[in-house]
Amino acid sequence: MPSAFQFQCHLVLIFLAASKGETRYLEVRDAGEDDPFLLLSEDLKRELSAGQIYRRSLRCIDMLSIEGQFTFTADQPQLHCATFFIGEPEELITIDYDFVNVDCQGGDILKVFDGWILKGEKFPSSLDHPLTTSQRYVDFCESGNIQRSIRSSQNVAMIFFRIQQPGNGFTVTVKKNSNLFPCNVISQTPSGRFTMVIPHQHRNCSFSIIYPVVIKISDLILGHLNGLFLKKPSAGCAGVGDFVELLGGAGLDPSKMFPLADLCHSFHGSAQMKIGCDNTVLRMVSSGKHINRVTFEYHQLDLQETESRKENSIEEFCFPSV
Repeated sequence: MPSAFQFQCHLVLIFLAASKGETRYLEVRDAGEDDPFLLLSEDLKRELSAGQIYRRSLRCIDMLSIEGQFTFTADQPQLHCATFFIGEPEELITIDYDFVNVDCQGGDILKVFDGWILKGEKFPSSLDHPLTTSQRYVDFCESGNIQRSIRSSQNVAMIFFRIQQPGNGFTVTVKKNSNLFPCNVISQTPSGRFTMVIPHQHRNCSFSIIYPVVIKISDLILGHLNGLFLKKPSAGCAGVGDFVELLGGAGLDPSKMFPLADLCHSFHGSAQMKIGCDNTVLRMVSSGKHINRVTFEYHQLDLQETESRKENSIEEFCFPSV
């Protein structure tokens, strides 16, 4: 049985690859009777490729992975709503308010959050984000016309809103911008390949995969000697300054996940790990003294793979949740 976290996140990701004709998932509080997502038809894809702007209405709980203009209009009091935005790993998201008709004085809420929050857990974690938690919220009712355009720091962002008066609502335009050095990323798919580069920057970057996966690191450059070290209670890479760690857990926040392995030194070859946790994170810690780079690939773990090991695999974890 999948855990509650997997169910929530899988629902959150159902629309992620709509433009590729694939199926993903999104968390919906009351979404039993109404499918909250729209798979793009071939006609719509042709229209979008011709330069037309995609437009549609938003639901109380919704997911967007494409650019366009989106409008929410309350047909009844809506007290707990959110729209999740996600791009490709190398994209940032810009949200522009085109029209807003909400009653701030009457208790309506319209806030953008730089990242995702799910069941109280944040991505990126507070340890890995350049802004404080309070700075990651942009409250329209406080900023008004001062800040009508908000850009995310990574490939995910979201809007929280509460609108109590029927007929009130807002319209936003969503755009994607290139990010030359993607740092914190939530993967749209359960499989893929990615190279993370941190060029002489003192920052921490996490790549989150909300699936049980097999992850294989094929190249790691940290400016150190070769080596690979398992995480132990009395050992690790904390004193090295530049390292990669693999994390697993049942929530969204990497800082609350279980450390599975530390990779402290550069190597060329293959290090593979099967992680049966609901969420798998590869996190790079960088002191800013080096150009750090890690290349890895991953695919969703199936039950048959839990019964077989390869010679270069690190010990498996979290299999009870698979």
